Amino acid sequence: MGRAKKAVLAYSGGVDTSVCIPYLKQEWGVEEVITFAADLGQGDELEPIRRKALDSGASQSIVGDLIEPFITEFAFPAIRANALYEGRYPLSTALARPLIARRLVEIAREVGADAVAHGCTGKGNDQVRFDVAIGALAPDLKVLAPAREWGMSREETIAYGERCGIPSPVSKTSPYSIDLNLLGRSIEAGPLEDPNVEPPEEIYALTVSVAAAPDQPQVVEIGFEHGYPVSIDGVRLDPVSLIRRANALAGAHGFGRLDMIENRVVGIKSREIYETPGLLLLIKAHQELESLTLAADVLRSKRQLEQQWADLVYQGLWFGPLKDAIDGFIERTQSSVNGSVKVKLHKGNATVVGRSSAADSLYVDAMATYDRGDQFDHRAAEGFIYVWGLPTRLWAARHRHR
Repeated sequence: MGRAKKAVLAYSGGVDTSVCIPYLKQEWGVEEVITFAADLGQGDELEPIRRKALDSGASQSIVGDLIEPFITEFAFPAIRANALYEGRYPLSTALARPLIARRLVEIAREVGADAVAHGCTGKGNDQVRFDVAIGALAPDLKVLAPAREWGMSREETIAYGERCGIPSPVSKTSPYSIDLNLLGRSIEAGPLEDPNVEPPEEIYALTVSVAAAPDQPQVVEIGFEHGYPVSIDGVRLDPVSLIRRANALAGAHGFGRLDMIENRVVGIKSREIYETPGLLLLIKAHQELESLTLAADVLRSKRQLEQQWADLVYQGLWFGPLKDAIDGFIERTQSSVNGSVKVKLHKGNATVVGRSSAADSLYVDAMATYDRGDQFDHRAAEGFIYVWGLPTRLWAARHRHR
């Protein structure tokens, strides 16, 4: 591959990405390392992170606010796709990676770098997402991943950093590994690695426990236009404010916790805990509105493609041709997904209690009712059943006595 001269490093301020800076320079001969830290609404103070990168040897330390594109270009398409990996996980962490990769490539072009680097290990999903996304956007750039090659334990990594002048991190009282952005939190490691151990209440931050949730239920109404959430309880909100509001409402009632055994891209199973209150609430409401506004065959086909879409995003193929094609199908279906859904939040549950669409509902009262206004032609059912059941009767006649 050849030696890289200038690399742009995805930087979080943690041990691994901090050690990546001197490691790339001293062990791999990279002449200049520029770091990029993304603000995805995680609430961290990013100025200390920017300074730490410079103190660790970066020639330039860039911080970028990606919150708005994170929601509009990544989270909202996931809501329209009802994206749930393995039917449960709404991709809160996975959706951030192609956005970060895109910005890394843009910075690399701006500064004339010939490589992009990250601090992902060799057994996680993020290495796949970064490598594949960067390869799709800029196949000419080298991708450097020292943390999956250096073979150091965490203690050895900290010691290496100390030798390079990087202060040892404050002793961790928490054994958990946490990833946080505006869409949610993922929590793993420590005692959670035993899939038979109940998660302690201390790991949660975005959702209250069922015991602490209000005794009184709360009904919220979510409005959609062309499949995009646009309002909560009749108040129109910009995309970022809407996600924040959905998080607050659902989290206050203990909704949005996931505890699952997940199949990673690299072939191993892992136990993952997620808190994604707002995203799960919005997907649930969107699914319900589609059941009212999409034709049955379109709905069934979309459900199949939704699983593929979620798989592709989880597996790092955001910029691939199949996802692009499925995006076209989803876009076409969403023109009629207009209306609102009422969801009752109570003690960890979100229950749909109403749905309406003035212009696009396919629910016809006169066809559905059993009252005197019933306009369904009951006599037509006999002929329909005869034709519908004909193949079954012919098969049964042939095989009845075998």
